[in-house]
Amino acid sequence: MATEKFELFYTTASFLLGAITSVISGYIGMYIATRTNFRVTYLTATGRTDSEAFQNAFNAAFKGGCVMGFFLVSLALSILTVLIIVFHEFLQPDVTNYKIMFEYLAGYGLGGSTVALFCRVGGGIYTKAADVGADLVGKNELGLKEDSPQNPATIADNVGDNVGDIAGMGSDLFGSFAEATCAALVISGSSNELLIDANFMFPLVLSASGILVCVITACFATHIMPVTRQDKIESTLKWQLIISTILLTPVIILISLILLPEKITFPKVGESSNVHIMICVLSGLWAGLIIGYFTDYFTSNAHRPTQRLAIACKSGAAINIIHGLALGYYSCVVPIFAICATLLASFKLAGMYGISMAALGMLSNLAISLAIDAYGPISDNAGGISEMSELPESVRHKTDALDAAGNTTAAIGKGFAIGSACLVSLALFGAFVTRTDMEHVDILEPICITSLLFGAMIPYAFSAMTMKSVGQAAARMVF
Repeated sequence: MATEKFELFYTTASFLLGAITSVISGYIGMYIATRTNFRVTYLTATGRTDSEAFQNAFNAAFKGGCVMGFFLVSLALSILTVLIIVFHEFLQPDVTNYKIMFEYLAGYGLGGSTVALFCRVGGGIYTKAADVGADLVGKNELGLKEDSPQNPATIADNVGDNVGDIAGMGSDLFGSFAEATCAALVISGSSNELLIDANFMFPLVLSASGILVCVITACFATHIMPVTRQDKIESTLKWQLIISTILLTPVIILISLILLPEKITFPKVGESSNVHIMICVLSGLWAGLIIGYFTDYFTSNAHRPTQRLAIACKSGAAINIIHGLALGYYSCVVPIFAICATLLASFKLAGMYGISMAALGMLSNLAISLAIDAYGPISDNAGGISEMSELPESVRHKTDALDAAGNTTAAIGKGFAIGSACLVSLALFGAFVTRTDMEHVDILEPICITSLLFGAMIPYAFSAMTMKSVGQAAARMVF
């Protein structure tokens, strides 16, 4: 066993590896996106027919997103697996002190989330400030077209799509994935049945199975359901989530029944089983689909909420803002119900371990979710390149059609990020409670009530600061 002076070293090594992995994930995403967007423009412009142009351009944009999605999940899973192997070799833990090794591994998720905070917030402020500034000075003051080569802010806008929607989203979801996996490992240290025969590796096997299923799912978009018309773009992307969820369901059932013991005991929770864990994972998986579907319903121009918002725009900006805010608030109702139902069922069946596995279930098709999310900025920048290259209007019309679907799918990715973050935060709290052997948390204690109110204020404070930063940066761009 390692001596106490090496304890900080192991945790620090995990933290640094998590931070480096997050940076690499964002960089690779931007690298691929910037080398795919002009290919999409070229394929759109050189298609002999509209059908060929749509199919080739869509496949290029989607495959570019797949590179980011599969690379991020595979890299995170590979590094975490290597960390477990190396720590196991150096520490030589037995069944009684596996939890110490898992505690060292928890630094991996924390490192990823620390970098993700800066990538997500910084990238988000950059992209929105550039977008708003470019539109204000170009459209309102000079009457230029969007992405006009006469507007220098267009370059900042196109860069911002990659910084915020590629690097920021990738780092954010990597942090959720790493933290959910580490939380599951820490909590598994409290169950002797999961430590015997390395059953604690089940979360990693689940994620690996998700990658294989997502590979099969991606083939549906490029080969089985080819995009040959404008009206097939959005439906093909939506079917990616549905198909991956359907295919993952029997896979989760199979690996749960084969790899997990029939009886699993957790402290303060009692006896659980492999069937209970299976239900927890499936509840997270299908809750993610519900969140994605309702996000799409409230953001897609094919459904009534967005259509009614477009009608409201005729009454002026004030009505538009009021109606849009109302839709945004209302769209949270069903996803919150889905998350609450998942939390209740998972905690009842397997305690905090069930919640962590529900979070991993929601992230089990993360590779295809990231591919869909990265598709949006790639298509958006392809349109910008066509405008700046002064290509025919027909090319811009096609890239706008690709981009319109990408805007909706980007919103779906944000829904996944927020939903999984909610489950992951509770899973991390469960890991802390399990590791510290806390008896109970009394919500009636003054310090608990005070902390809850303070915590509820923090999102509003951060929102105010980020919105103010966007406004100031956009104003300076216009000046």
